[in-house]
Amino acid sequence: MSLPDENPAQLPKDSTVEGRRAATPAAGWRKMFAAFRHQNYRFFFIGQLISLIGNWINSTAEGWLVYQLTGSTALLGVVAAASTGPMLVLSTWGGSVADRHSKRTVLVITQIVSMVLSLLLAFLVWSGHVQPWQIIAVAALGGVVMAFDMPARQAFVIEITSRADLKNAISLNSSMVNGARIIGPSLAGVVMARYGVASCYLIDGLSFIAVIIGLLAMRLPKHVHKTQAGSGLDHALGGFVYVWKNPRVLTILSLFAVVGIFGWSYTVLMPAFARDVLGLAETGYGALLAASGAGALCGALSVTTVSEKITPRKLAIGGVWIFSAMITLFAVNRNFHMALPLLAGAGFGMMLFLSTSNSALQTSVPDEMRGRVMGVWALIFGGMMPFGSLEAGVLARVVGVPVTMVIGAVICAIAAAVTLVAIRRREQASAMAAPAV
Repeated sequence: MSLPDENPAQLPKDSTVEGRRAATPAAGWRKMFAAFRHQNYRFFFIGQLISLIGNWINSTAEGWLVYQLTGSTALLGVVAAASTGPMLVLSTWGGSVADRHSKRTVLVITQIVSMVLSLLLAFLVWSGHVQPWQIIAVAALGGVVMAFDMPARQAFVIEITSRADLKNAISLNSSMVNGARIIGPSLAGVVMARYGVASCYLIDGLSFIAVIIGLLAMRLPKHVHKTQAGSGLDHALGGFVYVWKNPRVLTILSLFAVVGIFGWSYTVLMPAFARDVLGLAETGYGALLAASGAGALCGALSVTTVSEKITPRKLAIGGVWIFSAMITLFAVNRNFHMALPLLAGAGFGMMLFLSTSNSALQTSVPDEMRGRVMGVWALIFGGMMPFGSLEAGVLARVVGVPVTMVIGAVICAIAAAVTLVAIRRREQASAMAAPAV
């Protein structure tokens, strides 16, 4: 009913020749990269990888700049909240737009606007007059863009691959994101130290050109605009109705919300932990984020190879517990060299959960609902995180950064245990209610 203890059933086979070929089992590494057989997906992957490296350079520089200007952990939380807060209001609308309109067109528009925002920040920093309120304002505008970008991006994957390769494409997307997490922060540390923060924003702005070119190079069937019965509001809220009536999807998203609020917020505090607890400069801070990304990349690749041997439930719940244990150990550690493998372990566990839950969610949702359900996912992933970011920033001022991280990790571990118990009780109730044969 939720995160299944057995492997999910096979997706419906495509009636196209491409779909039948995609469904043919491959061996070894070819199976791991099955989605690359689709040219459109290759364009998407390459463009997104370049752009995401730029995004991580941006986000790494942003946290360091804010803390350098203000020295405030609370303001780190405010900036993070501003960048994701608009998703709390607009992501449902963004999901509806993704279901009604060409997803490629939506993505091209969001990438162009994001490029303009990054270049604007580069100018503000280069001018020497950048203020915290300007960073917050640009972050909020970026959050508006992401409210439309994330649902369209998630729902677009099936259009550039096939149903048979959807799970593989989702896992490869996770690998792409976390490969960028390794490269981006490492580059950001070097660029900040040698050329300044403004150069990081400039690199991010230019990186969007790659993804725009990739999107425009795709060969896609002409989009057919779908007219929907009822008002636009009813259509947008249809995702919530579907989630509420589907216990499996509801359970996945509920745990996802807790981990997003109390687990992912550790990244908000990383600049303060790096500088004040470990005594690191820019390059050390970048190395910490790169270590987390390296672990997450290993986690994403692991999902592509072991998902047929280890059940989704074990991968998802186990991933949360691994993450919680590693973050707890990281928070009490004061040695930089020990911090790197601990953060890698945390990234590994987090990605086991995120990649598995994303795959389980998308393979459970019909095509006509995917944009709106991923709008709900985006609302939780981005819209609920402001609460975690604010909570982490304010709590860190009261009890300190390390204790705040431990509290978040413990809450995530308890939530995973409660979820597992709830799933098993529901399954037992269903088994008892089933008529005897």
